[in-house]
Amino acid sequence: MTSTGEEQGGAGRDGPLWWGRRGQAAFDVGLAAASALECAVEGVPFAREAGLPVWAGVLFGVVVGSVLVLRRRWPVAVVLVGIAVSPTAVGVLLGVVGLYTLAASEVPRRITVGLGAMSLAATYAVIYVRTRADVEADVGNGFVTALAVFIAVALNVPPVLFGLYMGARRRLMESLRERADSLERELGLLADRAEERAEWARQEERTRIAREMHDVVAHRVSLMVVHAAAVQAVARKDPEKAARNAALVGDMGRQALTELREMLGVLRAQERPAAAPPAVPAAVAAQAEDGPCLAELEALVGQSRAAGMAVELLVQGDGGAYAAEVEQTAYRVVQEALTNCHKHAPGARVVVRLAHRDAEVAMQVENGPSDGAVQGAGLPSGGNGLVGMRERVVALGGVFVSGATEAGGWRVSAVLPGAPCPATRPTTRPATGPATHSAVPDGAGRAASLGDAT
Repeated sequence: MTSTGEEQGGAGRDGPLWWGRRGQAAFDVGLAAASALECAVEGVPFAREAGLPVWAGVLFGVVVGSVLVLRRRWPVAVVLVGIAVSPTAVGVLLGVVGLYTLAASEVPRRITVGLGAMSLAATYAVIYVRTRADVEADVGNGFVTALAVFIAVALNVPPVLFGLYMGARRRLMESLRERADSLERELGLLADRAEERAEWARQEERTRIAREMHDVVAHRVSLMVVHAAAVQAVARKDPEKAARNAALVGDMGRQALTELREMLGVLRAQERPAAAPPAVPAAVAAQAEDGPCLAELEALVGQSRAAGMAVELLVQGDGGAYAAEVEQTAYRVVQEALTNCHKHAPGARVVVRLAHRDAEVAMQVENGPSDGAVQGAGLPSGGNGLVGMRERVVALGGVFVSGATEAGGWRVSAVLPGAPCPATRPTTRPATGPATHSAVPDGAGRAASLGDAT
């Protein structure tokens, strides 16, 4: 049978047998002892009426009363025993406690109602018969009936109603406890998720800072190393050229310091909007407002030419100003590609292509095979350049492809989404003659050009 639910096993269970706690076991044993004592006393007149030895009546009462110890395990059985012994007028406490336990348990309500009605009928019949036999004949039948009904209702209805109330209250408390546990688990999950998001944000910020530092420092320092090597090579043969190269080294150093100061100024800014990160991080967009733009590509290419690189800039289409982060990303891609050409392809011919389209801007930097007669400057490589370029382009929803060419060179291609906005910055101008339509294919040729780069 189903128990009352108070002794269900689980965490914190320390009671013997079917009891959940030791206090419950002690309480039930005490109730059973009191019921056994009551039934033993009531068994004496029953034995006399039935013509049995007194000890038999007492033993019968002790056995019947002790059944109450099973009330939490088998409440239906306890009530059935109380109904079965009701003709003997034994077990008042057994019947009352049994009905309460049955009503408070998880037993279906139809069984509770059925057994309660049976107990009520049995109590009424026993009280009516005994009262009618004890009273005088002139006492009206209505009085006996009313008395039997009153006693039967008093012994059966209150325990059932109180048991139903306690059972409903216990189930409500369990439901509230489960809901509180569920909310606590959800809060724990939310806290863990918030910590994961914070860690992700910190990691993204560290990656962004590392990328910015690499882009700002690597290109300028690479050019400085190239010019320093040139100064060393021509210092004695051509002092004037050495002086020019030394001046270029100073210019490169000042530009690198300027860009570093701009970036550090953004990182040290104390007031930042506390909003969810958009597709482009707010810190990147803020830094992009003061960063380089497409109009500075010509100067960027000129710096590589001054370092001795044979580089050509081809521009297709008339493009206005794009969003600041788009222009900065395009500039950084070309800048890092030229830096890689200085590192890995000394003496190679380099072509920089830029194409303006209706809803995107494309760029491609392709170099030929390295000239074996030209000695490189011995620039170190950390392998972060291509990774940083891909991260920048993908963060804006663009496409990035890089790889070796059939001629033995290397090609870097990128396409960034972003329609030109009203001009707020100078537009780019072709550096070498009129624009050519063979710079970067448009339309269906976009995927083909990027695919060839692999």
